[in-house]
Amino acid sequence: MRTALVFGGSGQIGQPLIQRLCAGGWHVTALSRSPQRDDARLRWLSGGFEAMPPLPARFDAIISAGPLDHFARWYAGGGVAAPRVVTFGSTSLDTKRGSGDPAERGLAGRLKQGEDSVFATAAFRGDAATLLRPTLVYGSGRDASLSRIAALARRAGMFPLPRGACGLRQPVHVEDLADAALACLDAPATHGRAYALPGGETLPYRE
Repeated sequence: MRTALVFGGSGQIGQPLIQRLCAGGWHVTALSRSPQRDDARLRWLSGGFEAMPPLPARFDAIISAGPLDHFARWYAGGGVAAPRVVTFGSTSLDTKRGSGDPAERGLAGRLKQGEDSVFATAAFRGDAATLLRPTLVYGSGRDASLSRIAALARRAGMFPLPRGACGLRQPVHVEDLADAALACLDAPATHGRAYALPGGETLPYRE
């Protein structure tokens, strides 16, 4: 019986991830700020990074599908042991590093600090950490980009496309991200590595 602690379990990536873990025989402890229903292999705790409930002292794996900077701070100071750590960041670490927008450069900086902190903490503890960097996430209807655009278009009957919107996007599905995180858990080649996870298509913004 293997045990996993999951952050962001009620989110768009966390939900399919927990389904896969439970189907694979894992016993999962997950955190949520809103009430959730337990299952035979799933135990929900109420809380988050800013209000952490009491946790078991050890898990076989910790997976975070929540904010990378918050997880990195908790992981650096937390007392929970786990030899395997998989956490999500974003390709914005690279794509927005040289942006002309100060807010985007700040985001890239926070992502870089978060990744560096996770890898440093893992090395100090002797854990094996893997960082996953998705691109534009879709598939659950809960993302803050494509789903908002679709909702606006449904209400208005149209979507005003900016004249200069000619950039390319590589949307990645939440189910694929859950599969990737699960595959990393038992892949020693991923220890200490970070991976960009773009979708299978490169689409113009108009499409």
